[in-house]
Amino acid sequence: MKPTLLILFFCCCFQHLKAQQIHLKKEPSNLKDFIQQIEEQTPYTFAYSDSVNLNWKISDAMKLDELNKENLIEQLNQNQRYNFHLIGNTITVKALKNVSQQRFQLSGTIVDPNEQALAEVNIYVKEQATGTTTNEKGEFSLQLPQGTYTLIITYLGFADREEIVKLTKNTKLNLSMEESGESLDEVIITQNDKAVDIKKPQMSVNSLSMQEIKQIPVAMGEPDPLKSLLTLPGVTNAGEGSSGFNVRGGAADQNLVLLDGTPIYNDSHMFGFFSVFNADAVNHLKLYKGGIPSKFGGRVSSVLDVHQHTGNDQNFDAEGSIGLISSKLKVEGPLQKDKGSFMLAGRTSYAHLFLKLADNNNSAQFYDINTKLNYRLNDKNALSFSAYYGNDIFDISNNFLSTYGNTMANLKWQHRFNDDINTHLSLFYSDYQFNLSFNSLDFKWESNIKSYGLTYDWKHYLSENIQLNYGAQAIYYTFNPGTLQPEGETSQFNYQQLDKKYALEPSFFLDVEQRITEKLNVRYGLRYSMFYRFGPQSISTYENNQPVIYNADFNIYEEAEPNGANNYEKGEKISSFDNFEPRIAISYALNDDTSFKASYNRMAQYLHMISNSQSPSPVNIWTPSGPFIEPQLLNQYAFGYFKNFSNKMYSLETEVFYKNIDNRIDYVDGADLVANNNIERVILNGKARAYGLEVLFRKNKGKFTGWASYTLSRAEQKTTGNTAEDPGIANGDWYLSPYDKLHNLNLTGNYDYSDKWSFSANFNLQSGQPVTFPNGYYEIGGIPVPNYSLRNENRLPTYHHLDLAATYTPTQKKEKNWQSYWVFSIYNVYNQKNAASIRFTTNDDTGINEARRLSIFGILPSVSYNFKF
Repeated sequence: MKPTLLILFFCCCFQHLKAQQIHLKKEPSNLKDFIQQIEEQTPYTFAYSDSVNLNWKISDAMKLDELNKENLIEQLNQNQRYNFHLIGNTITVKALKNVSQQRFQLSGTIVDPNEQALAEVNIYVKEQATGTTTNEKGEFSLQLPQGTYTLIITYLGFADREEIVKLTKNTKLNLSMEESGESLDEVIITQNDKAVDIKKPQMSVNSLSMQEIKQIPVAMGEPDPLKSLLTLPGVTNAGEGSSGFNVRGGAADQNLVLLDGTPIYNDSHMFGFFSVFNADAVNHLKLYKGGIPSKFGGRVSSVLDVHQHTGNDQNFDAEGSIGLISSKLKVEGPLQKDKGSFMLAGRTSYAHLFLKLADNNNSAQFYDINTKLNYRLNDKNALSFSAYYGNDIFDISNNFLSTYGNTMANLKWQHRFNDDINTHLSLFYSDYQFNLSFNSLDFKWESNIKSYGLTYDWKHYLSENIQLNYGAQAIYYTFNPGTLQPEGETSQFNYQQLDKKYALEPSFFLDVEQRITEKLNVRYGLRYSMFYRFGPQSISTYENNQPVIYNADFNIYEEAEPNGANNYEKGEKISSFDNFEPRIAISYALNDDTSFKASYNRMAQYLHMISNSQSPSPVNIWTPSGPFIEPQLLNQYAFGYFKNFSNKMYSLETEVFYKNIDNRIDYVDGADLVANNNIERVILNGKARAYGLEVLFRKNKGKFTGWASYTLSRAEQKTTGNTAEDPGIANGDWYLSPYDKLHNLNLTGNYDYSDKWSFSANFNLQSGQPVTFPNGYYEIGGIPVPNYSLRNENRLPTYHHLDLAATYTPTQKKEKNWQSYWVFSIYNVYNQKNAASIRFTTNDDTGINEARRLSIFGILPSVSYNFKF
């Protein structure tokens, strides 16, 4: 009996020693999880550096059910990415030297069910804890090691998609996103993912989808991509009915506005009531407030990058709307199925027709046309053509006629050398014209700015961790500040041509995006810009080179009289400038939901808008840098904290920023800016600064979505005189910029009540605009003369309004292609009379001085019918 028991005992021990099996409690989701389970079951501990990707999915590299203690190291080293080595009870983990040879290109295109390219789609690689977004053509590209990956693809208004990809060679995917509901995705906001990109170094950037834009209530009931930006932190305007927008205390002319890569010089219709961007024609837009990539230049405040729809290369579609003030229609379809497409959109207003029915001789109208053509020549080459034409007509009693508008065209060739190198070569043209005609005075006034440009940019994927963007750009400008033409034989005016100006702005840029560790990502780059002024032109000269002189006796600035002129022939260089513009942005992730980011920008701006109003108007004149006017130079610093909560249900973005600008021009008191051929005689060079805090809190998912934004900021200017004795503006001290808004609060919410009804609201509260009021009067010969305070020492009253909208979508019949919905909105629900300006005058009846407030809008209801087929 004893021998038998002894034999059984030794058999059991032998069997136990032979097994030494490692039983994993669950299949490890990544290397980090695997290490934790091994350390719990064995005496081993692991040692590794930050370069080891703990999110790597180890289960794809070995047979986990065969692991045991005896040959653990052998099993671990079956993978082709890391080397595992046992030293005592410590297992070291090091990357294989030839691991880069096992990496492949994962690229593709993402479209909607109508084959329309989707931009800004999020592609997240679960195993690598990394990702990217699609460009305006719906394209994306990643470099990954060999292995099996789970792609999580999310986009607002579309159902999330999960794709399993086994990467053993360069792979290209063509994926289609499904709409998240039966109702129109342009109107109904459903489950979505707008969480913060924690690891990407890009900061100070805001973007809104067209679905969000179309739900924000606006005046006149017209969805407006430009007006929607005002709901974001750091973005304001000069008040209701004003054109342009201001970013972080900057002027409107300091914003680079691009439509398909082409600059637009006036962004408004009807003096600011509408923008030039048709929401149906726009695919996506992105606003860079800081951390601006090196490929952008020429402005010192922001970049608004807008892209049009590319068109459907499978089917013909149309959509449009009919509103109280304007209507629009967009059609798209294939030029050749699977190879080419077109998009054509038109919009027009018709308020002037109602004025005529009411026997009102005044008239105001606008129209615009957008188009985009795309054609794929082959797998490596594609062509696209974009164009825009818009015009405004403003007529007062058939006596005063004003017409103005933009024209742009862009021809782009896209070429792919291989999976790692893509290029874009673009030729563009942009023209902004402003014309005036006075029938009673028999004259016509014309002015314009034209630019012709070429851009060649390259995108180069060096490795999984390094991506290069580099290229060159050149823009040639012609400026016509004004042409006065007499009309009719009775005109009292003679022909006059203000000096035309010519300039060339070439530049070169390089951007590097690099992942240093899993937690640390950086983007750094350099832009080198140049600017040349050319003749023909005659440049006035002045004593002591001072076109503005200070009269100490009367405490005023006066225009200096020229003492000669330098005449430059056609093509002769008048002046030149060049600047290095370094950029850097850094992101450090504390974990998958939290990160800190920082950025620095230096930028140069060689164009200036001459204006003495806070809101840019069509009559404002663009002028280039040259003699007496130096380029504006910006240095901007930003630091931010970013966090996602509750599985990305909520997100928080906070940033502090500081920026200073050299050579910011301002006009002297009493300056005459209209038809001034020597504008240097009424302006002074100064500097500007702005600093503040921005907070954006979003709810990203659920039936109720929205965001709250708040900005606390200060924007100031300082303009000293030409000599130590000159007082400058505001005695040479810092004074408020016209674009200073100390407080700016915006609340935007959207609620999906049912398949048929959704509701949205928007509330805005901001500090009044800085202005200069008279602080007293004195009389000269019985005529009251106002005495004004220092520049921008006063403010308009606090500005606020609440807007509501409801969207009704009737039940759509599946057998019919026609889809429709109604939008009912009320702008300024409680009828707040916000002051656009305050004018001080004398009451004709009482003789008492009084202030009169001008308000643009009270309560303003609207309705529009929208359709798609």
